[in-house]
Amino acid sequence: MKNLSAEMVRFGVSVSDLQNFLNCTDKTVRNKLSGTTEFSVREALSIRDTFFPGYRIEYLFAQDNVS
Repeated sequence: MKNLSAEMVRFGVSVSDLQNFLNCTDKTVRNKLSGTTEFSVREALSIRDTFFPGYRIEYLFAQDNVS
């Protein structure tokens, strides 16, 4: 989720913003951003459409490469 995290910084979107938008806990958002749990397709599309319109979903939610 490095791309999503980078764009959050660039656009001034905080973890708290996502928490309020998704109506979940801070820990849930942090787990999703770290890859511990996954965003649902609906969540990913809603986040993209609300905070990052025009960005490709594949870019924002690309899995980090594991070496």
